[in-house]
Amino acid sequence: METQIGHIASLIGDPVRALILWTLLDDKAYTATELAISANTSPQNISMHLSKLVQADLLTVERQGRHAYYRFSKQEVAYAIEAIANLVPVEQQKKIVHSKHNAAIKHCRTCYDHLAGNMGVSIADSLLKQAVIIEKGKQFELTTKGAKWFLQLGIDTKELQQQRRIFLKPCLDWTERRYHIAGSLGASLLDTMLAADWVRRTKNSRAIVITAAGEKKMREYFR
Repeated sequence: METQIGHIASLIGDPVRALILWTLLDDKAYTATELAISANTSPQNISMHLSKLVQADLLTVERQGRHAYYRFSKQEVAYAIEAIANLVPVEQQKKIVHSKHNAAIKHCRTCYDHLAGNMGVSIADSLLKQAVIIEKGKQFELTTKGAKWFLQLGIDTKELQQQRRIFLKPCLDWTERRYHIAGSLGASLLDTMLAADWVRRTKNSRAIVITAAGEKKMREYFR
């Protein structure tokens, strides 16, 4: 196992591959050309790096016509990358978080397929206070009240629990150093907010904008 951990760590630790993985945290599929631009490297070099990540089962590739699109092979890869961000020394992390260029990212962003940042953490706090979810040990659990609460939003938690992925888990937020909600429930909550136009994605960024209607709904549901 230690050999395998070392292999994965060396793959992730390469500067170009780290940029690729960080870019893919917005849950979009990218072409090799787009990732080469993001990582500021050549098409030949990006091809080599992508090949290694695919072979290690960190990425998957989907082909549509002449184009090949890359994304994480499973959500656990995204969780691992976000978790590594929490290992950045506190002083360095503070400089990044408090940079004026990162204000929107700190406030509200996507962490792969769910909400993060101050807003994501605040939502988790609210759901805990309302006993929609409870904390047991280091895990989150949905309550009976919570299942009814999510049904008001059109989210069928029983259906989500039947999916072949983690249903609900705390995800340590690298800007807040506290937990937001991940898993299929967190993803479904973000999808619901996007569909209802409570929040909107921003171009070329993981930052999420809260609409005027969204502000009212946030107060109504999350206080």
